[in-house]
Amino acid sequence: MIESVQRFFEARPESVGQAREFASATLVGWGLAERTDDIRLCVSELATNALVHGTVSDHGFLVRLEAEDDVVRLEVHDSRRRRPESRQADDTDVSGRGLVLVAALADDWGVQDRTPLGKIVWSCFKTAGGATA
Repeated sequence: MIESVQRFFEARPESVGQAREFASATLVGWGLAERTDDIRLCVSELATNALVHGTVSDHGFLVRLEAEDDVVRLEVHDSRRRRPESRQADDTDVSGRGLVLVAALADDWGVQDRTPLGKIVWSCFKTAGGATA
């Protein structure tokens, strides 16, 4: 069975926390709490990237979660086509580690171009069991 939910968030700093809570509540509701911490952190990083680098003229971003079989897929949709770049932050940098964290926590991740505008940054997480909602 495939479970899927999505929610649009406005281009405001508090939306990142709201996106984390949306993901947590969804995963608990599906009975998939074992990867919640990893997925919450990835939601936070990808939503922050969408907010800071991916939104055009106060456009917000969309978070989509899908559970099928033993995999949760997280997608963050934004309105800019510019692809994110993973970089090596040094010890004094206060940012620049988000995609490194996503790559470390997710079982897979990538970027998909959308038309006519924007992109989807996605990540997948293997779970112990399928969605039960």
